[in-house]
Amino acid sequence: MSLLQKLTRKKFISADSVHHTQLARCLNTLDLTALGIGSTLGAGIYVVAGQVAKQTSGPSVFISFLIAALASILAGLCYAEFGARVPKTGSAYVYSYVTIGELMAFVIGWNLILEYVIGTASVARAWSSYFDSLVNNTIQTYFRDNVPMNVTGLSPYPDFFALGITLFLSLILAVGVKESSRFNNLFTAVNLLVVTYIVICGAFKADVHNWHINPDKVTAVNSTDIGDGGFLPFGFSGMLSGAATCFYAFVGFDAIATTGEEVKNPQKAIPISIVVSLLACFFAYSGISVVITLMCPYYLLDGNAPLPAVFDRVGWHVARYIIAVGAVCGLSTSLLGAMFPLPRVIYAIASDGLIFKFLARVSDRFKTPLIATLLSGVLAGIMAMLFDLKELVDMMSIGTLLAYTLVAVSVLLLRYRVYNIGEIDESKGSYTQVPQSDTEPDPDHPDVLNDRRKLLDDSNNDEQSIISTAFNFRNKDPSSVTEKTSACAVTVFSLLAIAFSVFLKFAEDDISDGQAWAIVVTVIFTLSMVLQLISLACQPQNKSLVSFKVPWLPFLPGISIFVNIFLMLRLPEATWIRFAVWMAIGFLIYFLYGFSHSNHGLRKSETDKFPDYEVRYEKKVNDPENKRERSGDIKFLETTSLL
Repeated sequence: MSLLQKLTRKKFISADSVHHTQLARCLNTLDLTALGIGSTLGAGIYVVAGQVAKQTSGPSVFISFLIAALASILAGLCYAEFGARVPKTGSAYVYSYVTIGELMAFVIGWNLILEYVIGTASVARAWSSYFDSLVNNTIQTYFRDNVPMNVTGLSPYPDFFALGITLFLSLILAVGVKESSRFNNLFTAVNLLVVTYIVICGAFKADVHNWHINPDKVTAVNSTDIGDGGFLPFGFSGMLSGAATCFYAFVGFDAIATTGEEVKNPQKAIPISIVVSLLACFFAYSGISVVITLMCPYYLLDGNAPLPAVFDRVGWHVARYIIAVGAVCGLSTSLLGAMFPLPRVIYAIASDGLIFKFLARVSDRFKTPLIATLLSGVLAGIMAMLFDLKELVDMMSIGTLLAYTLVAVSVLLLRYRVYNIGEIDESKGSYTQVPQSDTEPDPDHPDVLNDRRKLLDDSNNDEQSIISTAFNFRNKDPSSVTEKTSACAVTVFSLLAIAFSVFLKFAEDDISDGQAWAIVVTVIFTLSMVLQLISLACQPQNKSLVSFKVPWLPFLPGISIFVNIFLMLRLPEATWIRFAVWMAIGFLIYFLYGFSHSNHGLRKSETDKFPDYEVRYEKKVNDPENKRERSGDIKFLETTSLL
C-alpha cells in the first residue's frame, strides 16, 4: 500500500460487533440527558454569560448565544445520527475513522483529548473561583501570599483546591459509571431548579430601558471599555465575537456520544438525549442572558459572579445563597461531564493502537478504563492548578469546532455511500474500489476483499462521469459514481466554506460599508456553495433504516460546516499558535508509534506475512438482473485469532 492509502485506511465496524463491549451497559435515556445537560449547563450560566455581556456583546449577548446554539444544535443532529449508526465509544474520533480515514481520525481524537482536558481544567478552575468568592477570596489570598507564581501565561498562584476537586471526581468516575450517573442526576436536577428560579424571579425586575441605554450616559462612564450603548454597544463584530466565546458554553453535549458502549439502547437513547439536552440548555442560556441584561446595565455586570451581583443590586439578597447552591451543583455536574468522556476517548484511540495501548486496559472489578481515567484526571488537575481560566477557555473552542465540522462532513459522506456501516460484512474495513470485471475472481485471492462494492454496481455506471451525474435527479439508487460525485461536492463545499470564512474575516468592514466588489464576491461564494449543496441533493441516499437521521440533508450539515469554520476563524491568533503546538506533539506520537502499531495496519501486515493464515470465504450473492452468480458479496470469517 502506498503511504496515502495507509493514512486513509478506514476502520471497519461489523454489524455483529456494534453491541460487543468490555464496558458495563447500565445507562438509560434519562441518565444520558442528565449527563448532557450537566456537562453543558455550568460555567456558561454562572460566569460566561456575564463576561460576554460586559466585555464583548452587551445586551446582544442573547443573539450571541442564539448563534452559538445554532452551531451546536446543527452539530448535535449530526452527532445524533452517528450515535444511532455507530454506538461505539469514541465519539467524533470513531465517526471520522469509519468514514474519512485514520490520519484524520487521529487528528480529531487528539483534539478531543485537548478539548476534554481543557474543559475539565477550566471548569475546575471556575468551581474553585466561585467557591472562593463565597468565602471572601480566602483561598486566593492565602496562596497569593504564600505560594506566588510570577510566570507569564500561568496563573498568579497554584490552585491546589482545583487540583483536589479534579482528583476527587476522577476517583468517583473510576469506581463505576452508574455511581457517577446518580451523582450527576441529583446535582443536575438542583441546577435546573435554580436556573428556573433565576429566570422567573428576574423577570419581575426587568427594565427594557437597559437594552436602549443612552450613548452619552455610557460615554460618561468609560467609552473605551463599554462601547457606544444601545443593543449593540460593541457593534455587529462584537456580537459575532461574543458568539465564538458563547460557543464554549454549549461544549459538553458530545459527552453523550462517548457513552455508546455503556448505554442499554444506544441507537435510540443517544439521539433523543442529545436533542433534548441541547434544547434545554438553549432555553436556559437564553433566559439567563435576557434576564441579567434587562435587570442591570451591561457595563455594571460583575464579570466573575454576575448573577449574585445582579440580584444584590435589586435588593434580593437571599437570592445570592440560592444561586450559590445552583452554581456549586451546576459547576460540579459540568466538571463531571467534562471529565466523563476524556478517559473513554483515550480508551477508544488506545484500543485502535494509535496511542499507547496500555491506556485501553479495562478494570475487571469496576468495568471502567481505570488507567486512562486516573491519568487523565491527574493531567487535567495539573492544568487546573497552573493555568488561569481565560487561557484555558481560549484553547478549548478550536478543537471542538474542528470536531463538529468533521462530524458534519462524515454524515454527508456516509449518507451518500453505497453501503451503510456494517453492511459490507467482515470486509476488514477496506473500501478501496477496483475496476469491475466480467469474470468471476478467485475467492481465495486477497484482492477479492476490496472488490465487492464495485462488483455490485451496475455496469452502466462505468460509462457515467462525475460531471454528468452532478445534477442528475434520475438516479434512484446510490452507486460508486454517485458516491464519488457526492464526495467531490462535499470536498468542494468545504474548501469554499474555508475561503468564504477567510474573506468575511478580512472584508467585514467593506461589506458593512456596502462596497460593490465585496458584495459581488459574497454573492459568488454564496451561489457556489449553494450549487454544491444542490448537487448533493440530486444524489441518491443510502436507504438503510436508522433510528435517527439528520433532517433536510444536505443543507443542515452544510450550514453546520460553514458556521463552525466561520467561528473557528473568529478565535484569537494565539489560540491557533497553541493549537499548532498541540498538533505537532500529536503528530510525533502518531508517526513514531501509532502509524506502526495501528490495529488495522497490523492486521494487514499479518495477513500479508502469513498467506496460509486460516480463513474461509462464503459466496452468497446472485445478480438478479443478469441471472448469473457473482462473487461480489463475500463473507470474511476469521477462525484463528490474529493477535
